[in-house]
Amino acid sequence: MKHYRIYINDTTLFIASAMPKHGQPIHQLDAKSFSFADFYKYLNADPGKDYILLDEDPKAIFRAIKKNLTLIKAAGGLVQNAKGKYLFIYRNKKWDLPKGKVEKGERMKDAGVREVEEECGVKIASNDGKLCKTYHVYEMGAKLVLKKTNWYMMSVKGSPKLIPQKEEGITKACWLEETELAPIVANTYPSIVQVLEEGGLL
Repeated sequence: MKHYRIYINDTTLFIASAMPKHGQPIHQLDAKSFSFADFYKYLNADPGKDYILLDEDPKAIFRAIKKNLTLIKAAGGLVQNAKGKYLFIYRNKKWDLPKGKVEKGERMKDAGVREVEEECGVKIASNDGKLCKTYHVYEMGAKLVLKKTNWYMMSVKGSPKLIPQKEEGITKACWLEETELAPIVANTYPSIVQVLEEGGLL
């Protein structure tokens, strides 16, 4: 089943041809009369719920939404060390994964490696291919921005010491076992949960 997820703070908007498996209630919206601008305004009054647009052609609906937003590209990594532990950062009072904006003329894959290396002070040994894409909407001045982030599986040699990039607001960086992820999931973004699911960690 082809489907899309757009994250707006703690709300997830699903666009799909069938109802996905999801742990909490999803409120169905009318796909024919849907306006993303109106929906976004409404969310400020009633945040935290999840919504879905059901349609035979979810791609067309997603394209229509995307057309009215300013696109920013970013890339990041789910990084594993030689001991099988995963790299997490703590920024803005939330657990996160290293990522950042793609520079002009830069390939998404290269940007993901650069951002991980800059934000955590490590050397990436291998970029093992794309894991998934996430979409996140936020305000930038008067514009609504759609940030598309490509996520990659990456690995490092050994278990290097991490140096969090404090000027980027990262106060902590650490290696965690797969069995230690409960506190991360309890205090992270829905998009990061998706990346962990796609990586087989949840």
